[in-house]
Amino acid sequence: MIPAVVLMTLLWSTDLQAQSVSPPDLQAQSVRPPAEYSVRLVDGTTSCSGTVEAFNEGEWSGVCFSWWRMMGEIKFVCRKLDCGNPVSESGGPLTEDGRIGVTLFGCSGDESSIRQCDRGGRRGFCNGGYYHHVTCSESVRLVDGAGLCSGRVEVKSYQSWASVCEADFDRQDAEVVCGELGCGAPAALQGGLYGEGEGQTWDKEFQCKGKESLLLDCDTSDRENNTCLPGNAVGLTCSEPDDVSLVGGGSRCAGGVEWYDQGAWRTVGTLSDVMFTAAVVCRQLGCGSTVSALPGNTTRGFRVSCSGSESSLRECRRMYDLLPGLTVICSESVRLVNGAGLCSGRVEVKSNQSWASVCEADFDRQDAEVVCRDVGCGAPAALQGGLYGEGEGQTWDKEFQCKGKESLLLDCDTSDRENNTCLPGNAVGLTCSEPDDVRLVGGGSRCAGGVEWYDQGEWRTVGTLSDVMSIAVVVCRQLGCGSTVSVLPGNTTRGFGVSCSGSEPSLRECIRTNELRPGLTVICSESVRLVDGAGLCSGRVEVKSNQSWASVCEADFDRQDAEVVCGELGCGAPAALQGGLYGEGEGQTWDKEFQCKGKESLLLDCDTSDRENNTCLPGNAVGLTCSEPDDVRLVGGDSRCAGGVEWYDQGEWRTVGTTDWNQRDVAALVCRQLGCGSTVSALPGNTTRGNGASCSGSESSLRECRRTYDLRPGLTVICSDLLVQPDIYLTDPMGGVFRGHQGPEMFRGYNFTITCSTQPQYPGGSFLLTFTSSNRTQTQPAVNHSAAFLFPAADDSHQGNYSCVYDNYVFSHNFSSESELLSLNITGN
Repeated sequence: MIPAVVLMTLLWSTDLQAQSVSPPDLQAQSVRPPAEYSVRLVDGTTSCSGTVEAFNEGEWSGVCFSWWRMMGEIKFVCRKLDCGNPVSESGGPLTEDGRIGVTLFGCSGDESSIRQCDRGGRRGFCNGGYYHHVTCSESVRLVDGAGLCSGRVEVKSYQSWASVCEADFDRQDAEVVCGELGCGAPAALQGGLYGEGEGQTWDKEFQCKGKESLLLDCDTSDRENNTCLPGNAVGLTCSEPDDVSLVGGGSRCAGGVEWYDQGAWRTVGTLSDVMFTAAVVCRQLGCGSTVSALPGNTTRGFRVSCSGSESSLRECRRMYDLLPGLTVICSESVRLVNGAGLCSGRVEVKSNQSWASVCEADFDRQDAEVVCRDVGCGAPAALQGGLYGEGEGQTWDKEFQCKGKESLLLDCDTSDRENNTCLPGNAVGLTCSEPDDVRLVGGGSRCAGGVEWYDQGEWRTVGTLSDVMSIAVVVCRQLGCGSTVSVLPGNTTRGFGVSCSGSEPSLRECIRTNELRPGLTVICSESVRLVDGAGLCSGRVEVKSNQSWASVCEADFDRQDAEVVCGELGCGAPAALQGGLYGEGEGQTWDKEFQCKGKESLLLDCDTSDRENNTCLPGNAVGLTCSEPDDVRLVGGDSRCAGGVEWYDQGEWRTVGTTDWNQRDVAALVCRQLGCGSTVSALPGNTTRGNGASCSGSESSLRECRRTYDLRPGLTVICSDLLVQPDIYLTDPMGGVFRGHQGPEMFRGYNFTITCSTQPQYPGGSFLLTFTSSNRTQTQPAVNHSAAFLFPAADDSHQGNYSCVYDNYVFSHNFSSESELLSLNITGN
């Protein structure tokens, strides 16, 4: 048995303070306690396996992962203990409900301390939490790869990590490493693939037979030449572990998702991120693009949550609560790579268990129709070589001869190419239209109405509680409509929940939930949109022409045209009109000249004429900035820049409410939208409750924020431009003032008065008169909201610029506002 002191020394993390020797009279060696929040693994077979514990408040406590089993936290533990890659982990409920533990939650794996994690280092009750048994590799790891099964091979040598030279590493060595790390068979082995590392190089040559359990079980020999040229540190890509399967779908790329975990196949369930989880499953199984992902209604499995970028399902988050099972359909032999969504990308075909790019010369419109159908998208929209990069693998050596009606690309006939080369830049890029599974109903046009989604064989109402604007943006984009004009939450019909960020190409790429939410009504513009702007009311003007969007040339667009566009998009009056302000776009240019009168409701209601010269020079695509809509106001504060926040929504002014943590962001946005400067204070109301609004603070207007239906305390906002601008004017009872070419002029020797005044907003305050030609200032209290400054016998020293600054103390803050300049000239008698 290993002595306790030795065991503790092995298990404590690198946070341990150095051992120290007690004074001679104690005649004993003592070990200082570990630093707070050090970690260790206990009850394992090695120093790199066991149950995770953390040292806190003088004792070791179990680590609670807050329900989630997260790869970031496990990576942190392995790295902190100077072990290798995570190999496996398992967990179970606490044996004692309410047991004290240290929370380890929200880690990326790169932190140097528990406290750097999002919720790391909190100590308290782990009610319902889980303790975890983790196994890390001891002496080998893969570094700087895309996931757990790829990276530069490093071996632990004398307590430090060393890169392995490509010349010292072969396929049998790779098989041992992949197996030791819990991955599948080796897929690629190449020097320099994942960089060179910064440390030393391993000085041995491995001589594995391929059946060893650990790399350090393999024989080694000294290298003849102990150098490794730059670019030769070996990079290894293992296939993902064979612990995921799709069952009951008729092929290995379709069916219900199951995961081999803790010795049994278990159903995978999810509530929301079905498309992200499906993308990981299709990738891990070596299938193609995700065609569909449907939450199940009956079978319930343990919960998995993925971001979509993981290499395998074991890198996703897991929970033990049971959720509806997930059915996934992937394409089997074709995929679209590096596109903006599921329906665009470089075309790749599966060949001999690896993926190969398709050459543009071997691919036509009929082939594209089959691919788009195979991956669950609409008709082809664009076909261009090099559009989505070249890829790093091989090139498909056949030419497709599809008729356009086949269901799968591999159902098409093929022929050998005459010349088996594909020049750089010719890997075919395909953009399919989005699937026809979304519609707007009851609004009088295809671009307005309640949102419905064709799902599981029927049209279903789409509902949401919060991100109404983000969903509307996706719906308008998917339908090929223009900009979002308005979005109104429904009050009665309730649909299945959807949550979007706004950047998705289609609604099926958003997060879904099975919870019923209020339905959503969206109005999009039909034939005009603003692109690449900072919000809904700015961008490059594009017009729909023959089912595609075309930029408008600056020479063909004037102020009256801009008024119509701003009105059609639900914005305020035009604020700026400039060519090239928001880029040039990549498509065609509109070939007409608009002749709007400014009162039309829609841009396409305006007359048009042919252009004499059908060209538009670079930099001349018109950029338009409209003012924000006049749908927000502050009431009850005797100023347009102070008061309770109200929003004009669904035909009435409604109180806006928010939570404590979001008050400042909402207030900053309101002040900005009203042109009232910055936020001075944001206070929750105590009585009136309004519809919830949640803003990040970067939005251009309140309608771009998230809305919720739960009632929140009303919000009172005070902005810095609280006081209206004061007036300044010149009077002379003796008649010595007259209007000159450059402003008022005063005869020498005459008395004159400069009067400062303001509108009757608030009582009190004072006026400061400044003379910019010198440091002279005068201050008087405001009487009846004005103050008069008398000047006897004008002379040349009075010539210059004057301004009034009105100061007042209201709402427990000092505010000021400055008038325009008054320029005074002194002239002869």
